[in-house]
Amino acid sequence: MKFILGEKLAMTQIFTEDGVVHPVTAVQSGQMTVVQVKNKKKDGYDAIQYGYGVRNEKNINKAQIGHAKKLGNFRYYREERLPSEATVNPGDTVSLDSFKEGDVVEVSAISKGKGFQGVVKRHMFEGGRRSHGQKHSEREAGSIGGGGRKGGRVAKGMRMPGRMGADRITVKNLKIVAIDPSTNQIFVSGAIPGRRGTLIEIKGR
Repeated sequence: MKFILGEKLAMTQIFTEDGVVHPVTAVQSGQMTVVQVKNKKKDGYDAIQYGYGVRNEKNINKAQIGHAKKLGNFRYYREERLPSEATVNPGDTVSLDSFKEGDVVEVSAISKGKGFQGVVKRHMFEGGRRSHGQKHSEREAGSIGGGGRKGGRVAKGMRMPGRMGADRITVKNLKIVAIDPSTNQIFVSGAIPGRRGTLIEIKGR
């Protein structure tokens, strides 16, 4: 399975040779290093752990330094589970070579955090009517209890105001429109979660 890490840059557009314009998101990728190889006999499952990015050594704790075994001062660690035993070894590097234009991929990242939001923005409630004496209730949620549903108690799973965003989101069936090997940039069709600088995980088939 193809796997690469990168950081979200910005959205732009690319014209193909047939004159069709595609909205794309630019992802700045780079070289990943295999830090650990896991197997079913020792760890209970098959997986590869990658290190990506660079971090100042004084900001890394000793446990992480010892885990990396002088392979590098990595900023991020990510693990990819495998259906069978891995064929790579710690210290091997992975780059963009396994991806090509036209590949269908799935992208995972942490979405933008939006803080505490009301039900209109968080759950797309319609809100109250804008007429007949309404005052300060246009964006209220309305009744949350009542005897008809839970005997006056608030039902579990009730959609209410709360913190919104900062969730792990996976978008599937996106296409790689272009790859720039000189700058290690991948241009993925459409929008992907996260702000500029968010760590992006790209998986291919």
